[in-house]
Amino acid sequence: MKNINFSIIISIIFIFNSLSFAQELNDDFMDEFSEEMTIEESSDPLKGYNKVATSFNHGAMTHVVIPMAKGYEKATPDFFRDGVNNFFRNILFPIRFANNMLQLKFKNSFEETQRFLINSTIGIAGLRDVAHTHFKIHEHKEDFGQTLGHYGVGSGPHIVVPFYGPSNLRDLISMYPDSLVDPVVYNQKRSYNLTAKNSDSTYLKTYDKFNYASLHYNEYEEFTKDAVDLYTLFKTAYEQNRDKLIKE
Repeated sequence: MKNINFSIIISIIFIFNSLSFAQELNDDFMDEFSEEMTIEESSDPLKGYNKVATSFNHGAMTHVVIPMAKGYEKATPDFFRDGVNNFFRNILFPIRFANNMLQLKFKNSFEETQRFLINSTIGIAGLRDVAHTHFKIHEHKEDFGQTLGHYGVGSGPHIVVPFYGPSNLRDLISMYPDSLVDPVVYNQKRSYNLTAKNSDSTYLKTYDKFNYASLHYNEYEEFTKDAVDLYTLFKTAYEQNRDKLIKE
């Protein structure tokens, strides 16, 4: 029973990526995307599989994840959910710092360090984003996929992962290097683990993503409400958004 529950929890973690992706498409990008959407006729060897996986993920989001998130939203105060979200964003500082450094964005790395120190102290262990609200120091989100793209590594074929969402070969491979510095992901060789074992890490990641969903499910519903071809919408938006982030 424990193994079954553990597998279910791992699956739940991954399904929130589509929601996170929809939320990351800020208003400026969506305006630009809706006006100048260009569908590249690039090689898509996994298209048949990807379309099935997209439909499956969308069904799970609309019929399972979002209804659960709405229930959690009603039962939990906004300030608590915001605090949890800020806390998890704050402790992911090592990923942002490392990838900004790898891209030689030293100013961004310095500001990320400032943010972490301010929010970890004045912001009460990161529960409040004081660095942004009071000091106007903005977050610089970078991951290893963006780092590889920064140095010219191509995205490879588009891949939709069940319970995860849109991605590509480069970004999927990049998840492993990022996990090596993620304090929530347990690593017995690392001194700054937030968890004592892999199962604890999984539970914590699940709660983080579930809490996040309660704050941002509206973005997913808005993004998909008028979609005729979900796969094309997600693929084009994902790849164009990743290219935009890499160029910044």
